[in-house]
Amino acid sequence: MQHSTSRWSRLALATLVVAALGTAGVIKLARGSDHQDTPDVELNPASDMTDVYAFPGSSPDRTVLVLNSWAFITPAQTANTYFDPNLLYQFKIDNNTDGVEDKVIQITFNGSGADQTVEVRGPVTPPVAGAMGNQVAKLAPAVTGKVNTVLGAAAGLQVFAGWRDDPFFIDLEQFFRIIPDRKPVTGPLAQLPDAPTASAFRNPGIDYVKGFNVQSIVIELPTALLTAGGNVKIGVWGTISR
Repeated sequence: MQHSTSRWSRLALATLVVAALGTAGVIKLARGSDHQDTPDVELNPASDMTDVYAFPGSSPDRTVLVLNSWAFITPAQTANTYFDPNLLYQFKIDNNTDGVEDKVIQITFNGSGADQTVEVRGPVTPPVAGAMGNQVAKLAPAVTGKVNTVLGAAAGLQVFAGWRDDPFFIDLEQFFRIIPDRKPVTGPLAQLPDAPTASAFRNPGIDYVKGFNVQSIVIELPTALLTAGGNVKIGVWGTISR
């Protein structure tokens, strides 16, 4: 695969996070989670982006970005599940509040199995802005190495790409009970009030995704590499493209 010239079409776009990245590192807004929501990702689980996260890093001047994909990897599947080397994984960062990415962090993979390697480019000005027609930047990777290994430097860009327990929480059985076309018509799960509200969820809820893994890309880096012009607010979203 020629990373410098490959063109990519969008497969998935999910989860917008708007973060204030000062000393407090406050997450201001987060939308969406996608676990096997469309027929396309059912057929292509490696392209199923489950969540994107942004939160303060190991020191006040650092930020952590997380992109998770491939929902519901069972313990039995984990050892044989790797990133798709034909996909381009990206964090996109808007640092001037215009809703268009100003910087991207691009992650690609080479090979398969236990010897698979990851390459991380950026943060860099996007070669092509927007969800469609993505292109890998024509520059050497900032970090490269084997998956399931902590890579990079503690003072600069640090990267981990590999399996992690899915941090998302959903009581899926109870969720289906409040969706009209999913609610069972018989049995104990059919016993729900006629006018369901948030109070209809079980307390405590049952963590349906507990014990399932995801493919996780975790990047910690100096916040200054993401922001611009003294603006401490950034928008962060993720894409997975082919």
